[in-house]
Amino acid sequence: YCLGSGLSWEPHSRAVEQVHLRCTEGSLEWMYPARALRVVLEPNLSSAQHTTVCIKPASDFQGASIYVERAGQLHLVLSEAQGARPHHVSCFSAHTPQRVALFLQASPQRDISRRMASFQYELLSNQTTAGPDLKKMALVEAMCRPCDNVELLMAICSSDFVVKGSIRNVSHDSENHMSQVDVSVQKLYRQKNRIFQQDEASGEWRGPIRTLLQCKVKKGGGDFLFTGNEHFGEAWLGCAPRFKDFTFIYQAARERGANPCEFQLD
Repeated sequence: YCLGSGLSWEPHSRAVEQVHLRCTEGSLEWMYPARALRVVLEPNLSSAQHTTVCIKPASDFQGASIYVERAGQLHLVLSEAQGARPHHVSCFSAHTPQRVALFLQASPQRDISRRMASFQYELLSNQTTAGPDLKKMALVEAMCRPCDNVELLMAICSSDFVVKGSIRNVSHDSENHMSQVDVSVQKLYRQKNRIFQQDEASGEWRGPIRTLLQCKVKKGGGDFLFTGNEHFGEAWLGCAPRFKDFTFIYQAARERGANPCEFQLD
């Protein structure tokens, strides 16, 4: 997390302020944007597998546009107008994964009060596939096709969240190409952050999971095992077999010694 202000700079200086961010995901808030800010993404544990950078502006993003530096040239990633769109995620390929330089150019304006250019970023591995920005890179691991047995057994080991539950409701957002699955949780095996929470009134655990509109998710009865990963504080659906099917697959793999990790069934 990084916080800075354009008001702290020397009024007549032409130097570009520069910050280094060393995590594979994080956020930046640039208050009262003025002139320009260079942001270098330089994660300590960077490796060649982090080949994609995704940026999600805050809902109140304003006052600047974001560019990526490539071979001394600036390429527009996010304009100030795009920043106002809810759920908008921009992804681009990182030509040099160990060091990615973003350039924030403040919009010319007389009144900079209450303006803030704030965004979240993630460095993704080249193994991820689909997501909010369909025409670019993806944020959802399994897309719309069903997972095969090997992918499912890996999903319970490596996913950010694993829950047993049923579908309460499915809603669709055609403008942002997303669907949301509201899940009633029976058992919470794992979650990275507090996306699935207990309702104070009913005591029921529940939470929302996002997926692509093109997957045409429908409400179905019965229990499922929902797995997936978190991106920008939201849960994105990965493998989601019926729980009885998962149980059969896992027990068969365990008898063969082919389960990649131990999973505590009910």
